[in-house]
Formats: sequence, C-alpha cells, structure tokens
Amino acid sequence: MRTPSLVWSKRISMAVTALGFCLFLTAARAEPAESQDVLHAGTAKVDITPKKPVKMAGYASRTGLSKNVHDPLSARVVAFENDGKRFVLVSTDLIGFYNGTAEHLRSAILHEFKLKPSELFLSAIHTHSGPSLTIDKKKGHPNNLEYTENLKATLIKVIHKALDNMSPVQIGVGTGYCPIGANRRELTISANGASTIRLGRNPYGPTDKEVLVMKVAKPDGAVVAAAFDYATHATCLGGKNYTISGDVLGLAEQFVEKILGGETIAPAFAGASGNIDPWFRVLPAFNTEPGWVPEPVLLGTMLGEEVVHVFRDIKEVSPGGEIGTAFATLRLPGKPRGEVDKKANYPPTALNVTIARVGDIGFVGIGCEVLTEIGIAIKAASPYKHTFVITHCNGAAGYLAPEHLHIEGGYEIRSSRFAPQAADIVVKRAVRMLHEL
Repeated sequence: MRTPSLVWSKRISMAVTALGFCLFLTAARAEPAESQDVLHAGTAKVDITPKKPVKMAGYASRTGLSKNVHDPLSARVVAFENDGKRFVLVSTDLIGFYNGTAEHLRSAILHEFKLKPSELFLSAIHTHSGPSLTIDKKKGHPNNLEYTENLKATLIKVIHKALDNMSPVQIGVGTGYCPIGANRRELTISANGASTIRLGRNPYGPTDKEVLVMKVAKPDGAVVAAAFDYATHATCLGGKNYTISGDVLGLAEQFVEKILGGETIAPAFAGASGNIDPWFRVLPAFNTEPGWVPEPVLLGTMLGEEVVHVFRDIKEVSPGGEIGTAFATLRLPGKPRGEVDKKANYPPTALNVTIARVGDIGFVGIGCEVLTEIGIAIKAASPYKHTFVITHCNGAAGYLAPEHLHIEGGYEIRSSRFAPQAADIVVKRAVRMLHEL
C-alpha cells in the first residue's frame, strides 16, 4: 500500500499538471470579456415518483419490486438564455441513465427543443432507492418500460415549462462545507497479512466537502432556484430497502425547498463521488424506532441546512452572464471489467464530457461515476472561481478512477471500463475546454 502522503502527492501532481497546461493556454490569448446582455432563466419542477411498483436500481441482489414510497422523486430544470445561446440544467431524482437510456432520452430532448448536445446537462442524483430505467423490451419489467417511456414525455413537458417561463434574473454563488460524505475505500488486513480495499468507511481518505450553491433570483429579489452540488453517493439505503426515496441528496432538495418556500426549486447535482458514500451507508430501511432520526433524513437535513446557510449569505448577484457551451465524446483507453490494467489492443471506452459557463461560473458534466480526486483536480485547475463538477451527466460509462488507485485495486477499479491513464486525459481535456470557452 502507498502511504497517505504519496497518495496526496499524486492528487496534487495531477491538479498542478492540469493547471500548468491551462496557464499555457491563457497566456496565448486574453480571456473574453463578459457579455453585458441581461441573463434570462426559467425554472420548473415535476413529480416523477413511480405510480406502480418497479424494479429498483443500484443493487444486483435486489430482485423484487418496490413496495412503498417514503418521499417523492422529482425532476428539476433551470434553463438559461442570453444573446440567443441556451443552457439547460436538468436534475433528476434517479440513479442515472444506464443501458442506453441516456441517448434515448437525450436525443428526444435535443430534437424537441433544437438544442445542441452541449446545451443540455441531463443529470441524476444517483439515488439507489429509485426506479431502474430500461428500454429493453425483452429483459425489462413492463412497469419499468412504461415508467421510462413516460419519463421521456415528462422531461420534455417540464423543460418546455422552464423555457416558456423565461425572465430576467440575477445569479450568485456561495461556498460552504459539509462532513456527511466519507471515503468508502476501507483498507482491511487478513490474518495472513494480505491487504484488501473493500467498500466501507475510510475516515482518513480524501473527500471533497465543498457545498457549492448557485442562487437564481428575479430583479425584484424573488428567488426561483437554489441549485447545489455536493460529492456523495445517495446510498444511505442499501439492497434490502424496497422503499422509494431520493435518499440523502433528494431529501436535502426537499428540505431546502421547504425552508426557502415559495416557488423556489432546489436541484441537486452529484459531484465527483465515485469513492464517496454517506457517513451512514447501505442500511436496510428507514429506522422507525421511537426517538430515532432515520439516517437518510438526518444526513439530508444536515446537507440541506448548509445549503440554506450558504444561500442566505450570497449577497453579490449579477444580472449579466455570457453563456458558452462545448461537448465532446472522448475515446479513452479501455480495459476489461474485473481487471486492473489495460490489455494490448483492447478497444477504447467512450465518455461524454459537457462543458458550460454562465458568466464566471463553470460547469463540467461527466457521463460516468468520477472518483473524488478527479473532481478536485478539475476544480483546482479551472479558470473560473466556482466550478460545478456534475457526474451521471449525459451518459453512464461506469467508474473513472485516478491512475494511482489502480495499484490499490478495489471495487471501483475492478468494475471500471477505463484504463489507468484515462483519468489524466479527462482532467486535461475538461480543463482545456473550460479555458476555450
């Protein structure tokens, strides 16, 4: 095993390499001035809670249908427009868009609204207590097939509402911190001295505790959105749970909306959290013991309160904001699942990377589960003061881990379809795209 200092030095090295590369780019040209045109935005929210029992996503051992609902699932949209350019942020209380459903849904949305691929961030909060999406008529459960098809129509409807509801807005960003996410790559030593990385709790492992909050308000001060980004799996509940829930991130959204009130929506985005779980993880159910606060509620409320604290401290807002977007499908070095290293002549693995800016706020959407070191490196090298790293966005290509963790192994490494050197390519390409905006 490598020492913690060596692991951290690898992380810092990756960020510094990317930063140096970007300084070279910015030295070659002046950064474009921000547009003085007024920024417009529209918001909308819709219920996407399954109306029938469904197969649930996230755990292969869970084979039955959902039994009840603890809290509603929603899709939330914040759509921006400035000088004819659009940027549509969609947050869904789902695990993600696996098994071909990303392209199925994205293509319908892009066609309906004549959006460029770069103008849509279709993302999920990665709750493991929601329905599994499917378009496979041979293997998919009929209720899940129906749910997925209805979801397509529902997303189109809610995006229509947001785009039809455009008005001038002011935006601002604030930063806070929350301790509910824990590194889950736990080191265990067997009786014969063999070391293994298992899924558990590693309180000394790297985490990104930043809570990034974007305030969107009308010129008269009326708040329309409190979007936030935090790096954690939504896995308080495990494979024995058959209750529909947004889990920690979904419950945080609901808390923020309840406290801020009015028509405010609070879309959550899962940051780089491939190796980050909630402090309490994979529990069998909501604990109804008298006096006990169920762990998803406890952690979701704690995160939600930090979002509200940060939101209320945002004093500086801007009425302007030039919009820029970019999209790339990277062909990255691949490897077989179940193995650590790339094999000779193994085919590449595709990954969608979507980049946007609104004024001086950056957005990086990555179509896979990104380990936290990668997100930290991107934010450290970004040319923007605040950068939202949004995972499970416009794709579902599995785990992407930094090169040094391939030596340690573990679940994220074995199940990944990316070779060790892929992460460094993604960091450099994402940061380069941010600078090019």
